[in-house]
Amino acid sequence: MGANSKLFWVLAGYFALLTVVYTVWSLFFNAQPLATTASITGGGIEWVGTVGLALSAIASTLIAFYIGRTRKAQGGELPEDRIDAEIDDGQAEQGFFSPWSWWPVMLAGSLAVVFLGLAIGPWLVFYGVPLVLIAISGWVYEYYRGLFAH
Repeated sequence: MGANSKLFWVLAGYFALLTVVYTVWSLFFNAQPLATTASITGGGIEWVGTVGLALSAIASTLIAFYIGRTRKAQGGELPEDRIDAEIDDGQAEQGFFSPWSWWPVMLAGSLAVVFLGLAIGPWLVFYGVPLVLIAISGWVYEYYRGLFAH
C-alpha cells in the first residue's frame, strides 16, 4: 500500500499542476482574437476542463490520503511492499471456482436480453427479468441441491 499511496500523491500533484497550466493556457488562448470560442463564451477560463482536472486532483488526493491512513492503521507491511516477498506470501484463500457451472453463462445471457430490451424495445425486458431471477436462483442454490450439495 505504500507504493500505491505514493503513486496517488504523485498523480494528485500532476493533476494540480495540470489544472494550473490548463487554466493559464485557456486564459491566454481565449485572449487572442483568433480564438473561435472567445466570441461565443466571451473569453476567460474554460470551465469544463478546469473543473474536471481540479476534481481529478481532489479525487487523487482523497484516495492517497485514505490509502496512507489505512496503511498506518494496519501497523504492518503488506507482502506487496516488501522487496524480499515471495508470491506465496500474499496468497490467501480466494474461495472456490466451479468450472462445470453453466449458471453464470445463463445469467450473462439473460442480463444481455434485459439490457438489449432497454435499448431496443421494452417488451424484451419482460422476457429477460424472469430469466435473470431463474439464473440468480440457480447460481445461489447450485451447491444446496443435486450432485454438488454440501
